[in-house]
Amino acid sequence: LCYSEFASLVPMAGSAYTYGYATLGELFAWIIGWDLILEYAVGAITVAIGWSGYVVSFLNDFGIVVPPELSAARGTQLIQLPAALAAALKMKAGWSAFSLGLADQIKTLGADPAALPQVTAMLNLPAVLIIFVVTTLLVVGIRESANFNNAIVLVKVAVVLLFIAVAARAIQTGNWHPFIPANAGKFGHFGWSGIATGAGIVFFAYIGFDAVSTAAQEAKNPQRDMPIGIIGSLLICTVHYIAVSAIASGVVPYTQLDVPDPIAVAADRAGMGWMGKLIKLGAIAGLSSVILVMLLGQSRVFYSMSRDGLLPPVVSQIHPRFRTPWITSIVTGLGVAFFSAVFTVREAGSLCSIGTLLAFVIVSVGVLVLRVREPNLPRRFTTPAVWFVAPAGALSAIALMSALPASTWLRLIVWFLIGMVVYFAYGVRRSKLAQPPPEPRKP
Repeated sequence: LCYSEFASLVPMAGSAYTYGYATLGELFAWIIGWDLILEYAVGAITVAIGWSGYVVSFLNDFGIVVPPELSAARGTQLIQLPAALAAALKMKAGWSAFSLGLADQIKTLGADPAALPQVTAMLNLPAVLIIFVVTTLLVVGIRESANFNNAIVLVKVAVVLLFIAVAARAIQTGNWHPFIPANAGKFGHFGWSGIATGAGIVFFAYIGFDAVSTAAQEAKNPQRDMPIGIIGSLLICTVHYIAVSAIASGVVPYTQLDVPDPIAVAADRAGMGWMGKLIKLGAIAGLSSVILVMLLGQSRVFYSMSRDGLLPPVVSQIHPRFRTPWITSIVTGLGVAFFSAVFTVREAGSLCSIGTLLAFVIVSVGVLVLRVREPNLPRRFTTPAVWFVAPAGALSAIALMSALPASTWLRLIVWFLIGMVVYFAYGVRRSKLAQPPPEPRKP
């Protein structure tokens, strides 16, 4: 709701960065923009890792085996399941991500996990390749990217509905018990603290409606279209998230879903046959569109910050033919590709979530600030019960941030320290606000 009000008031590229600049000033805007750069980059990294998992599983269905050392994030343990053991586990034979839950299942069948072939992944090659493809689309132009995105969104929605309809028949209600596993003696390991930590980590899934607002300047009627797009996407995605998560955890024990491709695992366990292959293909298409949105949003934030003088002009340089911020797209793509090759889902997801939550806190506070400073602004959309909704949004985001691991906070602090060095070394002296006003022309 707060994003919708801001998007209708400030229909400019840049998302929360632009909103912060309009309400809280330059320094705060820099903090938000620097946060969003991290948020979108790590979001793309997280999704690219998941995309890789689905591609590897899809190719395996056709007998194409990606070398395990090149199929997962650096340090990921992979185990090779023989056909007989895989059948007993209701899994696919071949290489699979190794987890404690899988190890326990293997032991219950009388096998020794240590006796099975295992490797440690070195490089996530499929994740690197998808980043290069999406970066090329963004350099070619927003029109081509938008058409590509619209097509695969239709595909992924259809496939999600297919998974919900078919996999629901394979649910084993015993997998939902206990519905909230007892805490394992450490904060964040199951129990209510585990729910809080899990909610904080997966919150990056809602980065999409923030990314909607980064393209506000390209909408035909942003005052009308942006609130509809933001609220509509939020509601539709939430329903789908809940349904898919409930069904996947009902088909497969939750201890076996700590993998980059949980829906592929659930589809295989449900024995969906050709429909399972179709669902994996839809997941690949859907995650491709998410990567596109992440990298598109980041390039627009870079562009907005450069336009305001906080980053060098080369950052906002437009390609003479494609009319896109091509330099930022290429540089961002290279950086994201590198970290996609070596990061794990958990490392990237936690860092993305804390950045997303911080941006939501800023937007919620910014709405209240603007209501006080500019109460008479014409608002095409207003947040209902704003003095309750905005504080509740900010406080709930802070609560989720507090449940995230200390290592995630440390990485965020280091990132912001780097950002402050860049701001005071360059941005504070080169920004448009720091420039003297033009001298009046002599008559």
